[in-house]
Amino acid sequence: MDLLDALFAQAVPENGAIYWIDKIARTSLSYILLFSVVLTVLRLAAYPYIRNTPAHQQHGWYSFVRIVNEMSDALIYAAIVVFMLVRPFGIQTFHIPTGSMLQTLHEKDFIIANKLVYRYTDPKVGDIVVFHPPPAAFGPHESETDYIKRMVGGPGDTIEWKDMKLWRNGQPVDEPYIFYNDGTGNGFTTPFVPLPREQWDTLKPIMNDFKFVEVNGETIPLVYSGDQANLPMFGTKPEYQRPEASDWISLPPAKIPDGFYLFMGDHRNGSSDGRFWGLVPRDNIIGRSEYVMFPLNRLKKTR
Repeated sequence: MDLLDALFAQAVPENGAIYWIDKIARTSLSYILLFSVVLTVLRLAAYPYIRNTPAHQQHGWYSFVRIVNEMSDALIYAAIVVFMLVRPFGIQTFHIPTGSMLQTLHEKDFIIANKLVYRYTDPKVGDIVVFHPPPAAFGPHESETDYIKRMVGGPGDTIEWKDMKLWRNGQPVDEPYIFYNDGTGNGFTTPFVPLPREQWDTLKPIMNDFKFVEVNGETIPLVYSGDQANLPMFGTKPEYQRPEASDWISLPPAKIPDGFYLFMGDHRNGSSDGRFWGLVPRDNIIGRSEYVMFPLNRLKKTR
């Protein structure tokens, strides 16, 4: 989910089964604890009645109380296992509301993310990763929104985007999964239309280049075209909002520092990503997308 997602959320009503599944998957742990406590109190209140009811009276109201008691017991264990063990340490579902990862992930896809894998390994180039974005993606206020993008660079890598191609450590990268739209769709009221590969060169005049530069000890994303440069779209540091940014175009590309990662959307002319708001710290990474689980006609691995 990215900044386009916020616009999508306003344009499309939040309803339907997918919305509610996503809401339940994101239920706060405090609500789960409250839910478990309430059910535990109900079970404790029902226990004396169930225990002391004679066998010849165990029908009618007794049967109802017994069923409620057993269901409460099952729900308590399910809540503990799913929300206190599986979700924090194992897997979690996420809803894809925009087309920033087309054609790999579509709007309304429902994915399963593996949260365990990054507890013992680091993200690898090419992984599709769910993460919490840095504050620069939102301005001065950090959001609770999660993003999903492809990892294109890790610690020690030198990444550039020029002439509509990704360069890693001075070498061009083959990216068969990338997508460009033809400019006719908006992803909200009308779907994005793929631009045929043989016409991609027509976008070069409007696609900016990108690299990281090191200024005053900080690694900063620089988007530039010709002799004009822009700093992070939503950056909050006034010292970087100045005309001298164009002078930084001549600086060599900087390496990604330890503990940070660069993420980009596969939909290269329809994604707000690390080209604009920079790097993501390791602690912000949540998990790796493994499968599209819904809709069923798109059931597949996401690699």
